[in-house]
Amino acid sequence: MIKTDILIIGAGPTGLFTVFEAGLLKLKCHLIDALPQPGGQCSEIYPKKPIYDIPGFPEILAGDLTRNLLEQGKQFEPGFTLGERAETIEKQDDGSFVVTTNKGTKHHAPVVAIAGGLGSFEPRKPAIEGIADYEDNGVEYIIKDPEFYRGKKVVISGGGDSALDWSIFLADVASDVTLIHRRNEFRGALDSVEKVRELTQEGKIKLVTPAEVTELHGEGKIEAVTYVREGEATKIETDHFIPLFGLSPKLGPIANWGLEIEKNAIKVDNSLNYQTNIPGIFAIGDVNTYPEKLKLILCGFHEATLMCQAAYRIINPGKKYVLKYTTVSGIDGFDGSRKEAPKAVVQAIN
Repeated sequence: MIKTDILIIGAGPTGLFTVFEAGLLKLKCHLIDALPQPGGQCSEIYPKKPIYDIPGFPEILAGDLTRNLLEQGKQFEPGFTLGERAETIEKQDDGSFVVTTNKGTKHHAPVVAIAGGLGSFEPRKPAIEGIADYEDNGVEYIIKDPEFYRGKKVVISGGGDSALDWSIFLADVASDVTLIHRRNEFRGALDSVEKVRELTQEGKIKLVTPAEVTELHGEGKIEAVTYVREGEATKIETDHFIPLFGLSPKLGPIANWGLEIEKNAIKVDNSLNYQTNIPGIFAIGDVNTYPEKLKLILCGFHEATLMCQAAYRIINPGKKYVLKYTTVSGIDGFDGSRKEAPKAVVQAIN
């Protein structure tokens, strides 16, 4: 049983910033996310796309924002359960909650903050007959460990950042990388497109466009795929087929937790602290809804800040928290670190 003060479901930007705000209140956080790494959409879908509306950053790449948030919260030593989906929640006699993942990992906390963005992400699967038979037997929708493909033949399908970035990365890992896209144009970062073009010219990536994978072959595991280009079918051998067509957001099992739902989002009380209809459970970021809701990262940061104040009162009933600006009080990390502005030197002038 993993025990914490605030259990955060969702490790996207809002969930990661919650770690920092909770840490200022001396509250410990643990995060659950179905994706294999923190960052949510910022790390999984568009890590190299710039974001222009983060205060203090005229422009910042989504992947860099994730790294900065992780660094900002590191001193408060958050825990992570990654690659697992929050499945069930049970309210305890003392008002706390036990959340169990799809892999059976149990978490216990007096406060639960749902920061699941648009929900748990499920891969968009191509309409290829029998593809489900090869899942985990040569067909993967998310790359968790690049070393898994060391020395293997890999076929990647897709035209976005993920397809481009992983083709580039695996060019130095796999023995053979083929990138197949149904169009000649790609929807990724310009530098990634240029890098793929360079690696194609160097013979490190085989680029096939416009084309589409139509058949999978193999006894029990993937052995080859067939793609169609300009009406002509071609069969190529491969050890892995990785269709990277993005992720589809769904509220998932959270929809069955007894929360008030409206248009696939969780209704909250925005006049106070973004608490749901179940005391002790909050929803912050894109996953929630209320009048005039804006699905912006900066709004999620604001919601996380107010939610942590309410969590403090739940965890420390009757104890008053006096807000102190970090410029005055500094920051004491759970790891023993301290950050503070240098103190003025008092010195007489003779």
